[in-house]
Amino acid sequence: MLRFGHIGYLWCLALVPLIIILFLIVRQWKIRALAKLGDKEVVRQLIPEVSYSKPVIKFSLFIVAYVLLIISLADPQIGTDTEDTQTKGADLMIVLDVSNSMLSQDFAPNRLENAKLSIDQLISNLQDNRIGIVVFAGKAYVQLPSTSDYSSAKLFLNTISTNIVPVQGTAIGAAIDRAVQAFDFTDGTSKAMILLTDGENFEDDAVSAAQNAHQKGVIVHVLGYGSPKGAPVPIYDNGKQIGFHLDSAGHRVISKLNDSLCKAIAKAGGGIYFRATNTNSGMGLAMAQVNKMKQKTLNSKQFKTFDDRFQFFLASAFIILVIEFFIPGRKSQLLNRLKLFEVKKT
Repeated sequence: MLRFGHIGYLWCLALVPLIIILFLIVRQWKIRALAKLGDKEVVRQLIPEVSYSKPVIKFSLFIVAYVLLIISLADPQIGTDTEDTQTKGADLMIVLDVSNSMLSQDFAPNRLENAKLSIDQLISNLQDNRIGIVVFAGKAYVQLPSTSDYSSAKLFLNTISTNIVPVQGTAIGAAIDRAVQAFDFTDGTSKAMILLTDGENFEDDAVSAAQNAHQKGVIVHVLGYGSPKGAPVPIYDNGKQIGFHLDSAGHRVISKLNDSLCKAIAKAGGGIYFRATNTNSGMGLAMAQVNKMKQKTLNSKQFKTFDDRFQFFLASAFIILVIEFFIPGRKSQLLNRLKLFEVKKT
């Protein structure tokens, strides 16, 4: 089993595409600047020591060394010795609404970010429960199958946005059905889901879906995000807010928390409903109900010893940087004087 001791450092890898783009921009600028000096072959003869390929080689080595260095900082660890363990837990599925209305800002910075923060805090406090994540808007998708790997769960959570589901809308019933399908009913563990939504459902019968889930032994808890007063739904372009959604009359679309539907879903699913606030998400209350459920003893093997492997990545990065350092940025004058491949006229 592979894990990272300091997984947060891996976010530095997101800089790699930006560095490459910046390098390409500067390289193109230099090529255009040289082209303005005159004919390409004449310029080459005037500055014979300039190499067009070596900067690319040096930059490629630098990028590889940078990636290896970041991986070494994240402290990769390999599990070695295992032990048999027994845990008591339940299966929990997080069902998260990622429709555009969840970007409404009656919860600063918006409803979705508040919901993700609540889920992050939940994962940090989990011990023996398995967790999965279903996201939905117009359609529902399993973002993370049931797992006890909480580090992976946090990584998947960080990637969630309203753009992750291509079909917009709000199909709460389909999301509940998809979450039920994602459970493994053969292991005998108790099942529950926590639905985080503003309750604006336009696609299906969410109450019937919750009722069917409860009949199959799945408890449905609901956390409502939003305010009864509501807030306009912003429009973003490349991460920048450019306006608000408008209706056919040109007025701002106001998204309000559908409190009555959320209550009905929780009642049909045999769970609780809590309207989240800026100070209390209600996640603790929902988890308290999950922990009261009958929990099955599970036998599993867990790694008890992990060996660090950052040394290999660090050493490789150092060697590559040394190689990059000794590669000159210009052509070798000695090789230029030798002119090994010059054909002499007789």
